[in-house]
Amino acid sequence: MLMSNDWPIAAAMLPMGDAHPAAEGPDPTIRWLADLTEVGDAGFTQVDLTDSWVRYGELSPSQTDELAGCLAATGLTAVSLSAIRRSVIDEEHGADHLAYAHRCLEFAARLGIGVVSVGLHRALTATQRAQLWFWTVDGHRDPFGDDQAWTLAVSRLRELGRHAQDLGILLSLELYEHTFLGTAESAVRLVEDIGLDVVGLNPDIGNLIRLHEPVEDWRALAEATMPYANFWHVKNYTRDEDAAAGVVSTVPTSLELGVINYREAVKIALRSGFQGVICVEHYGGDGLSVSATNRDYLRNRVLPRRAYEVGRSRVRQPQHGRAAS
Repeated sequence: MLMSNDWPIAAAMLPMGDAHPAAEGPDPTIRWLADLTEVGDAGFTQVDLTDSWVRYGELSPSQTDELAGCLAATGLTAVSLSAIRRSVIDEEHGADHLAYAHRCLEFAARLGIGVVSVGLHRALTATQRAQLWFWTVDGHRDPFGDDQAWTLAVSRLRELGRHAQDLGILLSLELYEHTFLGTAESAVRLVEDIGLDVVGLNPDIGNLIRLHEPVEDWRALAEATMPYANFWHVKNYTRDEDAAAGVVSTVPTSLELGVINYREAVKIALRSGFQGVICVEHYGGDGLSVSATNRDYLRNRVLPRRAYEVGRSRVRQPQHGRAAS
């Protein structure tokens, strides 16, 4: 079993800005090196290649090698890749998003990354982008009860899972509000319908408890989804509810201060047999520094320092030596 000092805790690249030509400049390696140096200076040795930072499925083989060189130069190991906001069942772009996800798997294999996370969430709407916190207004909702859409999700995610299996990679499906991965019951059903042991869940519970509406209890979410987890985005929020007034308010905060008790969540994960990469995330402010605080909280005060009897996970767990190769 993994001990605290050995547990792979990766910095998400979310705080390092969005991928776009103006940010990249004529030589993108300049930005890549600068950003990765900041991550290393924050005390991280492992990183999640979040594709809001670089669109990995669009890189040429030579650019892929250049990015690998930037990682090596900064002493960072890419242990996971998160491809976000490209739903494979998008009515207009679903086929393109599926092709992009396949290319991300190939990219991950080239860099020796052991787990790739995808989801069914869509690009933010103009209204969402105009808010301080995008989750305070509704975005897209998957059509629950639409058997054809469900079948398409199962088929396309199974296709990705088979590709991942051929490459020796795990595929993780990220919990996200108002999608087929937006409730514990639906997320578990989706994984079971896909039916591949390399396909599991990324129980990003923070994506659900931040909503300004009634939500599932975080403990119930963790208990239901952790037996299927093979990767884990962690972040936290304060949550205030005034039932009489019908008012809910949430704000991002560090792991130890939010409504999700991560000391208890980690115990649930361990009992469920989870041994996967943990990716620390944060929205707002100095997200990288908060992520570093979250890493230290997990490693120094929450993750086990001695042998712990773990349960049996229902999905394949990452082989961390492979991801670090």
